[in-house]
Amino acid sequence: MKAAALQGISRERPVLIAGPTASGKSALALELAARDGRTVVNADALQVYDNWRILTARPSVADEASALHALYGHIARDAEWSVGHWLRAVLPLLSRPVVIVGGTGLYFTALTEGLADIPAVPAEIRSKGDALRQADFPAMVAALDAPTAARTDLANPARVQRAWEVLQATGRGLAAWQADTPAPALALPKAEALVLRPEVDWLNRRIDQRFDAMIAGGALDEVRAELPYWAPERPSSRAIGAPELVAHLRGESDLDEAIRAGKLASRQYAKRQRTWFRSRMEDWQDIALG
Repeated sequence: MKAAALQGISRERPVLIAGPTASGKSALALELAARDGRTVVNADALQVYDNWRILTARPSVADEASALHALYGHIARDAEWSVGHWLRAVLPLLSRPVVIVGGTGLYFTALTEGLADIPAVPAEIRSKGDALRQADFPAMVAALDAPTAARTDLANPARVQRAWEVLQATGRGLAAWQADTPAPALALPKAEALVLRPEVDWLNRRIDQRFDAMIAGGALDEVRAELPYWAPERPSSRAIGAPELVAHLRGESDLDEAIRAGKLASRQYAKRQRTWFRSRMEDWQDIALG
């Protein structure tokens, strides 16, 4: 980011940086941390897991040593973690200078728009949801109440399953719960909210280059270490590229095929992120890239 643009970012207010994968969010956050003495706070749902560093592009050990970091790699692969957990963990950090950075749009909307106090979903309903999602995903979509279906990304299995589970557990649709959302912990006008808007071809090249760098940096060994514990239904197993590299290690594809599939999955993920940011972050300050 150019120095002049960096100087225009507030030194006093909390800074929020959203953007698609591989768009340079973490580098910008480190610049602001160095400039202002901020703590870099993670807002990425996959970078919370301790079993993934390389594949989720968590800050390196050197980067973590250069500035205070919070909510990175602190959750076990099989631990319960949700947007509610994240919001409760981030609240105490708002008393210090922070730059909150990540690609999980739902975390940012929970922080700046509020989060409904939805009861926990019982384990037996979650298990039924895991089974139905694998066996008959269209039936899971069809079971949603109409207001919730209209507000849900129906191409996102995780979002659909969450909505289905809430309806099954409470008898009330997720949209109805969201209508009772309390005031936000950090209203948008009180923050410097930035969303990176990269040019698509530029971003796709960066995604491909970064995936190659991950492979060169040991991503395959990281996935190999995960194989004894691999459970595809876990949220931690949604690390982009992990299923493709698992398939290679199990002899289901060669490495070149797995790399191509991992790059494709990364580009598709970035497209979903861009769609979210366009629809939900119209009031954020755009930073064009590419």
